[in-house]
Amino acid sequence: MSKVVVISGHPNLSESWTNKVILNTLEEQIKSIDIRRLDTLYPNYQIDIEAEQKALLEADIVVLQFPFYWYSVPAIMKKWLDDVFGFNFAYGPEGDKLKDKHLILSLTIGGPEESYDPLGYNHFAVEQLLHPLQQTGYLAGMIYQSPVYSYRMIYIPNVYNTQQAVEKRALEHAEELIAKIDRLAYSTEAQFELFAKQWFDRFDRLPEESSEFLPYISEELELLDAENSYRGKAGFTDWYQSVLAAFKPEVTHRIEQVEIESGSDDTYLATIRVRVQGELQNGNNINQLFNQNWTVTLNDEGEFQIHRYYVTPV
Repeated sequence: MSKVVVISGHPNLSESWTNKVILNTLEEQIKSIDIRRLDTLYPNYQIDIEAEQKALLEADIVVLQFPFYWYSVPAIMKKWLDDVFGFNFAYGPEGDKLKDKHLILSLTIGGPEESYDPLGYNHFAVEQLLHPLQQTGYLAGMIYQSPVYSYRMIYIPNVYNTQQAVEKRALEHAEELIAKIDRLAYSTEAQFELFAKQWFDRFDRLPEESSEFLPYISEELELLDAENSYRGKAGFTDWYQSVLAAFKPEVTHRIEQVEIESGSDDTYLATIRVRVQGELQNGNNINQLFNQNWTVTLNDEGEFQIHRYYVTPV
C-alpha cells in the first residue's frame, strides 16, 4: 500500500461537521496513512518545516483536505504551503523532492452547486477556482489528480441544512476519496500513468545516450514513427538518435490524456496524447499534438516493457 499523507487545513476541526467526519473515515479505512491536523499541531501558526517536509518525503500520495474559504484554502493551510513548499524543496534548481507524488485536493464547499456557474453568484466553476493550487502541484513536479469536492457542506442550526444531511454527504465524500486513493495505490492504470510521465520527463531532458530508456524496451520492439519503422533495442537507439538530431534540449512533453486497457496474453494497450512544445535544431518552433499507441507488459519486477510504440501526429 502506498503511503498517504493528508494535510488537514481546517482551522478548528472540533467545530467541523464534515471535515472531521472525512478525516475519521480515512483514518479508519486506510492503513498506511498519516493525517496531519494543522490546527492541533500548530495553533500558533509556527509550522515545523522540517517535520512537514519529512512527512511529504515519505508519502506517495498527498491529500490536501480543507474547507473552501473565499475560493481558496484557509489561512493555516496557506501558511503551510508558503513555508513547506520552499526553494530547493518543491521548486528551484534542486527542488524536485515532491516530483511524481500524487496530489489530490479534497475540499468541502458551503454553497450549492448551482452557484458555481457563470449565471450563479460565484460565477466560476470550482475547478477554475482551483487553478492556482493545480499550478502549484505542476511547478512542484507532482501528478495532479482530479479534485474531490462536495457542495452544501455547512450546517447552521435552524438556518441551513441539517446535521444528519451534512454528515451523510461527508461520508459519501470520504468514500469517493478513498476510492480514488485505492485506484492510485493499486491499479495498473495509475502505475502506467506514472510510468508514462517519467518516460516523457526523460525526453524533456534529452540525455545524450538512449541507455536510460533501454531497460523498458523489449527485444522485439516494433516502433513506427511517421513512415519510418525500427525494431528492437538497436532500432530504438537509432530512432532516438534521430530525435536528438531534430529537437533541442528542454523541449517539453505534456501528457494531455492517457488510456490503458487489457489486451490479450497479459498485454496492455495504451493510448497517450502528448503535446510537444519547444525549439527544433533547425531553429523552428514546435507546438504539436501526437497520439502514441503502445503495447506493454509487466515483467516479474513489476516494471513495464514496451513492445509496440507507434507515434502519429494529430
